[in-house]
Amino acid sequence: MNEIFRIAIDGPGGAGKSTIAKAVAARLGIDYIDTGAMYRAVGYKMNREGIPFEECPQLRTMLDSTDIDFVSGDIILDGQIVNSLIRTPEVSLLASGCSALPMVREKLVKIQRSMGNRKSVIMDGRDIGTNVLKDAEYKIFLTASAEERANRRFLELQEKGTPQEYRAVLEDIKQRDHNDMTRKLNPLAKADDAIELNTDGMSIEEVIRAVLDLIK
Repeated sequence: MNEIFRIAIDGPGGAGKSTIAKAVAARLGIDYIDTGAMYRAVGYKMNREGIPFEECPQLRTMLDSTDIDFVSGDIILDGQIVNSLIRTPEVSLLASGCSALPMVREKLVKIQRSMGNRKSVIMDGRDIGTNVLKDAEYKIFLTASAEERANRRFLELQEKGTPQEYRAVLEDIKQRDHNDMTRKLNPLAKADDAIELNTDGMSIEEVIRAVLDLIK
């Protein structure tokens, strides 16, 4: 491997990108950049401050005063740890909405590219390989059926003590897929040079090993 290398993992919501990226980063000794969490944080802040989900002066002002960082696995928004606050179905939809706004993408992509230029990283999201890190040394498109992803999310919410009906979780997954694939700006898509990995029926450890095999 080169002294500095980048791994881009793209795919639909609920495919396990964050879980796999974190584990791979730990085993390779590189930094994990949760780009989805960055958009969740911005969506959460926009909603909290009543900023319209459209290009406007208020949004520009808010972005200028927004700071996002990752420290020891925590996402820090303006000095506050917001891990649990941004992991709700409502914020999932807010993230899809704000990620379609050029102002938001411009700021966050600039931060992400800067990280990738300075050090070895693994990033996951919707358009890492197609837009953020087009020259990444390794590109993987991680996916699974909507039903498989909904079931995983359903069980996760139960474990967290915030259960929802499976049908509602499945509809949320499908709506997010539609939003991500049909947005005008950098929609969810598999990069031409990415390797697709469907994780239906695979355990977390099996997916981690598959990704490491692809990289090594």
